Amino acid sequence: MIRFSVLNRLETRTELGSWIPNGPKLRKVFAVLLLRANQVVEVETLADELWESKPPRNGKGTIRTHVYHLRRMLEAERATQGIAPLLMTEPAGYLIRVRPEELDSSVFVEMVSRGRSLLEAGAASDAAETLREALAMLPDRPLSNVSLGPVLSRHVTYLEEVRNRALELRIEADLRLGRHRELVAELRSLIAAHPLNEWFHARLIESLHRSGRRGEALMAYHDLRGLLDEELGLEPSEEVRLLQAEILATPTRFAPQPRHRVPAVVRAVS
Repeated sequence: MIRFSVLNRLETRTELGSWIPNGPKLRKVFAVLLLRANQVVEVETLADELWESKPPRNGKGTIRTHVYHLRRMLEAERATQGIAPLLMTEPAGYLIRVRPEELDSSVFVEMVSRGRSLLEAGAASDAAETLREALAMLPDRPLSNVSLGPVLSRHVTYLEEVRNRALELRIEADLRLGRHRELVAELRSLIAAHPLNEWFHARLIESLHRSGRRGEALMAYHDLRGLLDEELGLEPSEEVRLLQAEILATPTRFAPQPRHRVPAVVRAVS
């Protein structure tokens, strides 16, 4: 089976090996077609990616040449497996036919969706495992060997947003499984990388609180409050304020015993 990769570097893999299109513009065309798989990609969209709305006079001819070379490479790869060509010319542009299981970004999005469904169904353990597998598919920037134009940049932003959502869901699954202590270090690292992500701050405060580290949880709240005020002139969200109130209302495990008042000595009046 042929496999197409966009989550790491742009690459095509078959049983006979792997190949990457030569030339930066050919890689751009291939990447746009894959990320719009099974849809017609207009010539104008490809031109926008290649030249940012400033195509040369022979821009359409250049795109046709890139598609011609790409089609020849794909046909050569697929001919060895007895599969029909998959890159077609349509009146408005070009279309590449790819089955969902052949494109890693489609597999990734489907796994994140499945993980969310598992979590909503109460299967936190299965959700966490599925989401971890999905996140392992996208450790860095998608299309790492492609220079991104405006069209590909939008697709990459979408995939990174899906990854961020997968990360939030996996953290939520771990919280439901009681893995608060294990999450503290990871959440501190995420906050260092994304200091204005209030959701990560809230989960750190929650994890510290559930781990019995009440003072550190309150300190994390005050750190967030100071950061938001300094950077944005904002107060923490209602969710975070309610979390602080919950921490303050929770009695300590070993509450100090009340002192016994020593009665005053009353001198008799003679």
